[in-house]
Amino acid sequence: MENIEVVVQSLPYLLQGTLVTLRIVALALALGLCMGLPLAIGQVYGSASIQKMVKAYVWIFRGLPNLVLLFLFFFGIFPSLRIDASAFSTAVVVLGLRSAAYQSQIFRGSILSLGEGQMLAARSLGMNKLQAIIWIILPQALRIALPGWSNEYPILLTDSSVTYAIGVLEILTRANLVVSRTYKPMPIFLTCAIIFILLNYGGMRLLHMIENKMRIPGYGNGER
Repeated sequence: MENIEVVVQSLPYLLQGTLVTLRIVALALALGLCMGLPLAIGQVYGSASIQKMVKAYVWIFRGLPNLVLLFLFFFGIFPSLRIDASAFSTAVVVLGLRSAAYQSQIFRGSILSLGEGQMLAARSLGMNKLQAIIWIILPQALRIALPGWSNEYPILLTDSSVTYAIGVLEILTRANLVVSRTYKPMPIFLTCAIIFILLNYGGMRLLHMIENKMRIPGYGNGER
């Protein structure tokens, strides 16, 4: 009974942290999308120097742990550039930059899966390369990439928990504060685990619904 009381009393506070977690995930996912697409296009259609820069970016951000990146930006890069970034903003930027590296490879794979024929056909109709990318390549590539792209949601959801290290008041930070006050780690962290499972399940269900609506008929199921 005592454990249940602790959970009931702490739940509103933990749910506030859940909203912070969801904001971090949504903004980081959006930032990763806005950066990942241009990176993928640059790696496929860019010059040799652009391709090398994109590969270097991907290699760096995929090779460094989130915690190291958070510390580098929060305690090093932002202060040295005199950027007064909050812990929340730093978390969004770091997770978004790292997600962009992964998303770029998802989009790169979907673009390459279309083959060169799509670009050649568009160019033969009088389109320049940019027009062909915007109007022919991307609409198809985005739909093909959606199953892989949707996997970024649970990855970012779990990655967001490390932002407690720079003081972001997300769910895990609030759970630690509750535990330090109540000395009841088991019910509190179990509640956090249940919340994460529900967020993961609900988010993936929504993304799968979107994926089913946007799926290219006959693509990838042996009917093409």
